[in-house]
Amino acid sequence: MLGGTVRERPSGGSALSAPTPAGRRFTGSPVAAPLVGALVAALLAGCSSGSGGVEDDLQVVDNPVAATPVPSPAVSVPPAGTVLKPAGDVVALATDPATATLAVAVREPSSVLLYDLGDLDAEPRSVPLPGGAEQVAGVEGGLLASMPGAGAVARIALPEATVETVPLDGAPVSAVRRGQDTLVALPDRKAIEVLVGDEVRGTVTGQLYSADEVLLAGDEVLVLDRLRTALFDVDLGARKVGEGLRAGDGVAGAAVDSFQRVLTTDARGGALLAFSTDPLLLRQRYPVPGGVFGIAVDRERDLAWVTLTERNEVVGFDLRGGEPTEEYRFPTVRQPNSVAVDDRTGRVVVGSAAGEGTQVIQVTEP
Repeated sequence: MLGGTVRERPSGGSALSAPTPAGRRFTGSPVAAPLVGALVAALLAGCSSGSGGVEDDLQVVDNPVAATPVPSPAVSVPPAGTVLKPAGDVVALATDPATATLAVAVREPSSVLLYDLGDLDAEPRSVPLPGGAEQVAGVEGGLLASMPGAGAVARIALPEATVETVPLDGAPVSAVRRGQDTLVALPDRKAIEVLVGDEVRGTVTGQLYSADEVLLAGDEVLVLDRLRTALFDVDLGARKVGEGLRAGDGVAGAAVDSFQRVLTTDARGGALLAFSTDPLLLRQRYPVPGGVFGIAVDRERDLAWVTLTERNEVVGFDLRGGEPTEEYRFPTVRQPNSVAVDDRTGRVVVGSAAGEGTQVIQVTEP
């Protein structure tokens, strides 16, 4: 395995301010403060109609098309670390620290491959699914795989690798566990279903073009709307979507860090954005050139890992200071649309959406 190379911090860009030890307070830069104020003012003005519809000019999108990754060139530098043999186009990745399992969702055949992170030379276990998984999320006891084509969510128990399928009215693309509830995003219905066991106990709707990813930041629930390129908070008690803010020009990925901030990648604007969640505010925007797309957070080491599809690279940013500091940069497999982190060891996993394998990088502390 190859270790990381410490890089100098790129010049320019706004800070990603970390909370103070006293709590979740952020210090924004002088440039960011007017921007946040303008966004909040426009949001409040738009919400004053009370109709619950899409009426605020700030968040109306003229061309509601989800951002896509920049196509990757052919690999010119050997990928860092270990590349597991190709097994199809990688759609999503997840890790399960409790069982040291790497889950790789592939489109054809529709399945999730389970690798032993302690023995990468071993053959993976293949878990067939009734439809292609759009997202795989690690939860207590295993994984949740969202299958829009099958109209269902699969619960994959680990280490047994047994599958239980829960059918839904819609095309689920994201699912998370919150206590006894399972929250499922359904973009075709512009809604979030609240499941308890196999039963739907409630539906969250509101001012969404599409419900594309559910996120948990401490006690806060949020939803990413890629068509509207915005992030909204969710009031589960009232079963409605709350306030929202624009997340760049074309939001792609999202992850939550150890400070309970939501970090998003702006694929069209080429930036990494940071939002506080209580209240929901855009705190900072940091430029990241090179076709930024996928994102994962190592909460143990406070590192944000983002993929650059235009350059076939993955970059690790230290989030502990006043602005993101580039600590690592590795060459990757072609079309690195997805990324995940093994919090136990700090290993970074990158998936090729072009069928060129799954890459595991052992990161060396700088």
